[in-house]
Amino acid sequence: MAQSGNDIDALVREEMRLTAAETHAEAWAECVSAGIEPEIMAEAALDKALGELLRTNGEDATLAMLDKMREKVIAGEFESRSTRH
Repeated sequence: MAQSGNDIDALVREEMRLTAAETHAEAWAECVSAGIEPEIMAEAALDKALGELLRTNGEDATLAMLDKMREKVIAGEFESRSTRH
């Protein structure tokens, strides 16, 4: 059965998301090994991410993503993830 363009796009996007998450997890582990505190790593990562989003997508899209992430925090979606290695 043939997949639609939207299905393929969704699969590609999910693969990119998984690759990015794996890369971030490896970088996080390196920082932990170097003795960098999680709060410092998180702030640096957020600064970089928000700066890139602002540069590429603008303020409205960045604020929309922040709203989406805030709702995920409130919903407890991050509590089951292990971010410390």
